[in-house]
Amino acid sequence: MLPMASTSAQTDKYARMEQKAREVIGKMTVDEKISQLMNETPGIPRLGIKPYDWWSEGLHGVGRDGRATVFPQPIGLGATFDPTLVHQIGDAVATEGRAKFQVAQRLQNYARNAGLTFWSPNVNIFRDPRWGRGMETYGEDPFLSGTMGTAYVRGMQGDDPFYLKVGACGKHFAVHSGPEATRHSANVNPSKRDLYETYLPAFRMLVQQGKVETIMGAYNRVYGESASGSHFLLTDILRKQWGFRGHIVSDCGAVTDIYHGHHIAKSEAEAAAIAIKAGLNLECGNTFRALRQALDEKLLTEADLDHALMPLMMTRLKLGILEPDPECPYNNIPESEICSDAHIQLAKKAALESMVLLKNDNQLLPLNKNLRTMFVAGPGASDAFYLMGNYFGVSHRYCSYLQGIVSKVSNGTTVNYRPGFMQITPELNDMNWAVPEAAGAEYTIIVMGNNSNLEGEEGEAIASGTRGDRVGIALPESQMQYLRNVRKRKPNNLIVVLTGGSPIDVREICQLADAVVMAWYPGQEGGYALGDLLFGDANFSGRLPITFPADIDKLPDLDNYSMQGRTYKYMADNIEFPFGYGLSYSKVSYGNAQLVGKPRKGAPLHVSVSVKNEGQMATQEVVQAYLSAPGAGTKAPIEQLVGFKRVDLAPGAETTVDLEIPAEQLLTVQEDGSSRLVKGQYRLTIGGAAPCQRTTDLGISLTQLQFKL
Repeated sequence: MLPMASTSAQTDKYARMEQKAREVIGKMTVDEKISQLMNETPGIPRLGIKPYDWWSEGLHGVGRDGRATVFPQPIGLGATFDPTLVHQIGDAVATEGRAKFQVAQRLQNYARNAGLTFWSPNVNIFRDPRWGRGMETYGEDPFLSGTMGTAYVRGMQGDDPFYLKVGACGKHFAVHSGPEATRHSANVNPSKRDLYETYLPAFRMLVQQGKVETIMGAYNRVYGESASGSHFLLTDILRKQWGFRGHIVSDCGAVTDIYHGHHIAKSEAEAAAIAIKAGLNLECGNTFRALRQALDEKLLTEADLDHALMPLMMTRLKLGILEPDPECPYNNIPESEICSDAHIQLAKKAALESMVLLKNDNQLLPLNKNLRTMFVAGPGASDAFYLMGNYFGVSHRYCSYLQGIVSKVSNGTTVNYRPGFMQITPELNDMNWAVPEAAGAEYTIIVMGNNSNLEGEEGEAIASGTRGDRVGIALPESQMQYLRNVRKRKPNNLIVVLTGGSPIDVREICQLADAVVMAWYPGQEGGYALGDLLFGDANFSGRLPITFPADIDKLPDLDNYSMQGRTYKYMADNIEFPFGYGLSYSKVSYGNAQLVGKPRKGAPLHVSVSVKNEGQMATQEVVQAYLSAPGAGTKAPIEQLVGFKRVDLAPGAETTVDLEIPAEQLLTVQEDGSSRLVKGQYRLTIGGAAPCQRTTDLGISLTQLQFKL
């Protein structure tokens, strides 16, 4: 399948570029070929090739490359359940990336993070709430992750039938979801059912629906092979089964791990040869410097190098950067697009849609702007770092939570602020003015939670003793004790705003606070968004993209990759807040779910449902459809997300929502990894969260229909 090509003219274009790539490769010496197979590639002046570093980041904005718009962390984007929005963000990131690249080229800046190949999105499954890098993903569900990731890829890469606006990358392929401390040596042996039902679907969607240009191999082994040197993953599945035609890059240092961490190879040369033979095209790292030795030892041939180089040269041609290409439509994007007003507003819209209202007793929220006194506490309230997450860019503007709150209240309102507690260490002073001041205010907002010093990647979460993962999900005792002390003296009007990229143990927090908001890492406009939401200038519409468990000790061990007992699909209990959950200032009811037309094998399923806003405020509702297939809970998931749609509802409005459920979502994965349509009775539940006992307890509306296939 030709990427995005449908006309004979485009087919000819692709063929001409393939010929061009072969000609360029044919002119290179062996040493030049080897030099082009590592991320930091030198120029080849005699061939008109400039230096280029393939390593750039674009997880939620152009990352690590100076000024750029900072959008919400992907876990927050997952909470929007809004692929249209994520597509727009991908397009904005690519626009800024192109504009910055043009300036960097004029400055002869060929450094890391100044290129056009962005190693995003991360569509690994957030299978365990303790995993530190879960914040980089869209959540725990393969269908949601694949849908959002595909939207991001399409936005980034543009809609030209040949040229790429930027190159996107699906990572980390595959079965990579922690632990961080053992990722360079662990061997993962998932069941074939878990592999094809959970760990691979999002990647397949990126390849087949998104036409993603790059796939990044993971560090860990899968069935004994390094994921970045696995013939099974990189050739059999990616190339042969899925028809992938882009290039494959290793995670950084993963080829070194083939001999150093996994002890599969006896030398760098053998490790490099294993990776090339398995289908890897590009190494992030420099172990491929041993390819000359591998050639001398006849571990591979020069033709193997040529084969590995071909997709890389095609990527550079599609970007229009192998040599000057005036036909590339993305050559002249102006600098004014960087942090433009339109992108700033898009970042705010994303932050608004991402935040989740977990609790709102007695309709405490929204707040009146003309309140008399307010106290804000928490070090994260005034610190922009709590907005960023990881892999972030640096914007010229940030709005902290404190600034966003203060921007909303009347000029006659008295607002005071103190940090109130240390993030992870106990207080040393036995006198804390922030307790009586918080208790004495009419309304008190305490910003609690995590930042990426506490959770994240192995070398980045410097306050984590487990290299970024968490042993538990409870907040540090210093934070909880402050909340307890305030609550003892303040019987009402206490609001908690939680920051972080993963589930938090909220059982005691919800007992102590009257209202609880999950703000995630919402990006540069997070404070303004929070202010709008708390004071009713906007309505909450975010939904949890991951289950918040009640007791972390009841989950399987983090290094157990079986999906049994994990995520909403296989958790029968131990759920504090379910996947898909989120409150708003309006109550939405569901009813009259119907099949539209007769179900047919191999065809999408069409369903309609009536949705009514019974409140007095406009809202956006995320309509969610969950399928329970024959054998649910034993041979199939208890429930499985198969469709969703975000809809606008005016006060009192009722509308009919049509959902198209892809035919492949009706298939059940078998123990051998194959998929088939199982005959029998199906149940489709449509509502405001994944169906479970806890959903009913929380008063979330659901409606059901049953049908046979």
